[in-house]
Amino acid sequence: MAGHLPGAHFLRILVRNRSLIYQLARRDFEMRYVGSVAGWLWGLIHPLVLLGIYTFVFMYAFGVKLPAGEVTDNYPLFLFAGMLPWLLFSESLQRSAGALPEYANLIKKSVFPSEVVPLTIFLSNLISHFLGLALLVVGTGLWVGQWSWTIIVIPALLVLLGMLTVGLSWFAAGLHVYLRDTAQVLTVLLTVWFWLTPIFLYEDILRNQFDGRLRFLLHYNPMTYVVRSYRETFLGNALPAWSDWAAFAAFAVATFVLGGLFFRYSKRGFADVL
Repeated sequence: MAGHLPGAHFLRILVRNRSLIYQLARRDFEMRYVGSVAGWLWGLIHPLVLLGIYTFVFMYAFGVKLPAGEVTDNYPLFLFAGMLPWLLFSESLQRSAGALPEYANLIKKSVFPSEVVPLTIFLSNLISHFLGLALLVVGTGLWVGQWSWTIIVIPALLVLLGMLTVGLSWFAAGLHVYLRDTAQVLTVLLTVWFWLTPIFLYEDILRNQFDGRLRFLLHYNPMTYVVRSYRETFLGNALPAWSDWAAFAAFAVATFVLGGLFFRYSKRGFADVL
């Protein structure tokens, strides 16, 4: 019975190839910084530079101020907590979209489990994400004098974020094999998605735009729930609401299952197209 459950086939493949997944993720992380003087420190430098630029633009140039009801009045930490999950999500999705052609020889000549490629990219980016999380914890403790115990739920959030990311990556990677414009279209879509996610602005601003007619975009945006949960966990010293857990889990599980099924059927023609 379990073998007929949606996604069970993929789960068996992932478990069976866990050693390969580890090696590919490790190789991907190392190759990103090979020959670099700063090495893995670029995983911290990149988000910190973005944080500095966005803080200057929104806080000092545009004069954005957080209202009294937000989890913190510290805008840089508010921004950084929202940026971290988005950077993990968007970078993993973009890199996964065009990754399969790099493995064309393996896919053509051997029984290579191509479904593990997006997962290894996410796990590779997760290493840099952990560095950012450590910096956020230290910054929150030193800057506002707050050490939140609620960060214990972050692993569960990362599991759901990983399911959402890998599920969408399976869609994008499978489609890109047949339509090579997919990666470019995805870049445009992620840019729009980025500005519809409450990263720079607090949710009330986005919710009330156009007399509230675009409010549904927040409710049907899965990244809204993970960004909100990160801020509540790190800065608000509170656990995410059960309604947020339920909504985000529904998005993540549905995307993971549907993406896996799509990839399973689309991969049958990979060897002929790559």
